[in-house]
Amino acid sequence: MIISVSDFALASTVDFVAQRPFHYGEEPIDSWKAEFRGRVFLYHNSGIASEDQKSLIEAAEQRGLKLQLRGPAYATEREKKEVPVAFISHDSRDKQEIALKLATALRSRGCAVWYDDFSLKVGDSLRQSIEAGIKAAHRCILVITPNFLSNTGWTKVEFNSIFTREILERRNVILPIWHGVSQKDVYDYSPSLAERVALQWSIGQDEVATRLTAVLLERKS
Repeated sequence: MIISVSDFALASTVDFVAQRPFHYGEEPIDSWKAEFRGRVFLYHNSGIASEDQKSLIEAAEQRGLKLQLRGPAYATEREKKEVPVAFISHDSRDKQEIALKLATALRSRGCAVWYDDFSLKVGDSLRQSIEAGIKAAHRCILVITPNFLSNTGWTKVEFNSIFTREILERRNVILPIWHGVSQKDVYDYSPSLAERVALQWSIGQDEVATRLTAVLLERKS
C-alpha cells in the first residue's frame, strides 16, 4: 500500500487509505485489486519529528500494519537512479514562487524531475549537466513568465536546446506553463511556442501538478 502526501499533520487517530501508485512506465493498478500484505509506505515532503515517526509506526502496528516512512532524502536518492520524466526550465527569478513549488509537487506525485536544486551538486559543470538533463528527460516543462521571456542567458540557451530536440525527435517535448504573459508576449518570443496548449499557473500549483502528472506518467507510445 502506498500513501502519498504533500503535507502531513499527525492526528490522534491514523486512517490509512490506499491510492493508485504513480510510477512512470508502470500499468496503473487500483488499490482494491492489489494483494495487500500489511506493508505501508508513507511519502512526505517535509520532515516528521522522530517522536511523531515513532507514534505513527506504533499506531500502524496496532492495526497490524508495517509502516515505512520515506521523506525528502529518499526522494533525492531515488531520483539519482531514475531517468527524469521532466526537465524544468525556468528563470532564476521565478525559482521560489513557481519552479521550486512545481518541482516539489511533481516529486510528491511520483514524478522524477530534473531541477537544478535537486539535480546539481558542487563541482558539476552547469552546461554539461543541463544538456544531459534536457537529453535524458522524457518531456521538458517551460515556466514561461515575463522573466523567462526577457532572459537572454541560460533560459534562452535551454529553450533553443529543447526546441532543437523537438525538431530532431519529431514529437512534442515541450509542456508550457504560463504566468503573467499573453499570447502576443509568447508569440513575440517564439511563434511556434505561442500555438501550444499551455497550463495557466493561476489555476493553482496543485491543479497544475496534477494535470502535468497525468501527461508525464503516460506510457511511451
